[in-house]
Amino acid sequence: MIAAVALSAACGDEGSSGTRPDEAAGGGGCAPVAGTQLVVLTDDKKLQTADNIIAAINKNAATPALVAAVDKVADALDTPKLIALNKAVDVDRKTPKQAADEFATSAKLTDGLTKGPGGKIVIGAGNFSEAQILGTLYEIALDAAGYDASVQQIGNRELYLGSLEKGEVQVIPEYAGTLAEFLNKKSNGANAAAIASADVDKTVTALKEVGAKSGLSFGKASAAADQNAFAVTKAFADKYQVKTLSEFAAKCSGGATILGGPAECPQRPFCQQGLEQVYGIKFGSFSSLDAAGPQTKTALTTGKISIGLVLSSDGSLAAG
Repeated sequence: MIAAVALSAACGDEGSSGTRPDEAAGGGGCAPVAGTQLVVLTDDKKLQTADNIIAAINKNAATPALVAAVDKVADALDTPKLIALNKAVDVDRKTPKQAADEFATSAKLTDGLTKGPGGKIVIGAGNFSEAQILGTLYEIALDAAGYDASVQQIGNRELYLGSLEKGEVQVIPEYAGTLAEFLNKKSNGANAAAIASADVDKTVTALKEVGAKSGLSFGKASAAADQNAFAVTKAFADKYQVKTLSEFAAKCSGGATILGGPAECPQRPFCQQGLEQVYGIKFGSFSSLDAAGPQTKTALTTGKISIGLVLSSDGSLAAG
């Protein structure tokens, strides 16, 4: 992820954002700053759980060769590379297969893979570009390991996990923290204590324990993650000299600061509620937009909000 470092004044002028500062939020704050490039502020107090990419595998299909193939994909990725892949598809308009093929070649993804027992492997992938890219990368690696792999578009988690457990689908690219909590609630009830945290190793350990109850095995967690994140424009980061959420809290709490996100953000522990409780950030106002989508990003780039909820692997976060 990219972070800006230039120094400037720490507070915006009242009314510069078009929104009257909320007296209850205190004075000052940081008014929005329009700009074309977005940057994510580092979650230095670990508000978000570890949503690293991980392969969920039907235990009956989890041969050493298959696991080694999906682990090769995990090892080849990190978050900046995932952002670049998403940019190739969502911004540069390449197909997921084109982007995956180019990445596989440059990363030498098929080199050194041991041939497995072969046979058909169905990879499930969600109806969004990142999942399609990841599914295609798995396909490339598994084909190189001697399997006859194919990617099948799947529905929501409630539906596709059943297919994975039954063996109708053998592999699915997943997100460690989110899947851990989904399986936790499935096994232990809606009010079960959380097992996911910002610690990826502990989260994956918990995921493997709860996943075993559903007949699932897992590859290794990739360094690449896709989780809730908070972005500002690069121009904003340069003006107020903020790289982390702690710096944002120290410099930008106050009435001129506008948070943007989905309607439920003020009540969510990983959105406004968490920013206030973990970081002590006080906002002058909240702008109800979409969930890390084009409305939020447009509100950032046009100077309507100071900070907005995005996803950490969004292609619009790529440099250039």
